[in-house]
Amino acid sequence: MDCVTDRGDAAILYCADFRWRGIRAAYSSVLTVNELSAESHSSMTRYRLSSKGDQILVEFPRLGVSGKWEAAAAPYQRVVYESASGNVMWNCLQPRSSVYLCVGEREWTGLGYAECLTLTLPPWQLPMRQLRWGRFVSQQDSLAWVDWQGPYSTSFAVSNSLPCETLSVTDSEVVLRDVSLRMEESLPLRAGRLGSTILPGAPALAKLLPRSLFNIEEQKWRSRGILNAHGRSSNGWVIHEVVHWEL
Repeated sequence: MDCVTDRGDAAILYCADFRWRGIRAAYSSVLTVNELSAESHSSMTRYRLSSKGDQILVEFPRLGVSGKWEAAAAPYQRVVYESASGNVMWNCLQPRSSVYLCVGEREWTGLGYAECLTLTLPPWQLPMRQLRWGRFVSQQDSLAWVDWQGPYSTSFAVSNSLPCETLSVTDSEVVLRDVSLRMEESLPLRAGRLGSTILPGAPALAKLLPRSLFNIEEQKWRSRGILNAHGRSSNGWVIHEVVHWEL
């Protein structure tokens, strides 16, 4: 889940349940960024997550985080990858949200996004070399995309809750048949290997997962977005990333 304020301050929340070979673990994390600084905090304690109607309620007690995401666009769900070993289900729960969030003593309000990714096979078995993902949200429009490249490749987008074919996806532009998104003034949110960006806040994961998993490299940005669709344009904020998946 994420939220970006009108002026561009961003908060990104992650929560995960992990079950593998009889081992169970929970993980939560919050990344907050403004023009001056970025902070990230993680915990291996349980979180609270619930949904009621069009609302998602979340609480990370150990991290002092609580928030409410209220849907402003219809959800979309898709199987991204499937094999005899398992599958990857992408559920875009809220392509566009109205968000109220508390992180510590600070209150955030803005537009946001929420998704759920379910894997029934270990992530280190995914046939992937590079993943580009992102989401654009404005008062009028939403766009989310997945560009998965490797031994198995797929690329698609969801524009205002409708599935679309992608023609081109880069770090600065997404082009569909009748829609294009340009990303400008990109602010780095996080960069580095998962071992340095996630592992320090969750040391127990190092004992559960293959060390090679933490060599995956990610780059994440917050950018201004200009969406052109069907002869009109809208301005909003983009959260996007590229992940190099070399295990």
